[in-house]
Amino acid sequence: MPIQISFELSDSDLEHFRTMMKAAMSKASKLPPAEVLQKARSVCAEMEQANLPDFVKRRMESLETLISALEDPEWQMPEDEKNEILTSLAYFSEPEDLVPDNIPGLGYVDDAIMIELVIQELSQDLSAYRQFCKFRTTEETRRGSEANVNRDSWLDSKRTELRSNMRRNRSTGGSRRLFSRRD
Repeated sequence: MPIQISFELSDSDLEHFRTMMKAAMSKASKLPPAEVLQKARSVCAEMEQANLPDFVKRRMESLETLISALEDPEWQMPEDEKNEILTSLAYFSEPEDLVPDNIPGLGYVDDAIMIELVIQELSQDLSAYRQFCKFRTTEETRRGSEANVNRDSWLDSKRTELRSNMRRNRSTGGSRRLFSRRD
């Protein structure tokens, strides 16, 4: 019979985790980006082999999405965004955990908390990349696997969508015009 335990982290608890994250970031800043990525992938692989609680699995999927975004040549991520994500993945390149991973059910709690902090910090990046992946899949299905789908084509599509929504809102009275066409 499963048991559910909920806990809340106070601001001082979160500050403790942020301090740990900063220390890991400082150590990892000396590592080449490829090594940080490789170590983050290794953590994901280890976690996939472990019997993880669902709350950790859900967060791990977001961590894998961030890694995919970094490695996706079609996403064409700007360097400053890459560096921000790499820096956020630094904790996972650090072998020493707050809670040892081999403790059943609890070993990945600290990893889940750190992943959650990263997710909160990079939620806009995650959301945009997920939308891009959905767009890419739709376009490849519609136009075939040879479709040239990249960040620029996605942004063009998003602009078109926003303009279309804006025109539709205007025509249905969604926004009042300050000036009539006769002005």
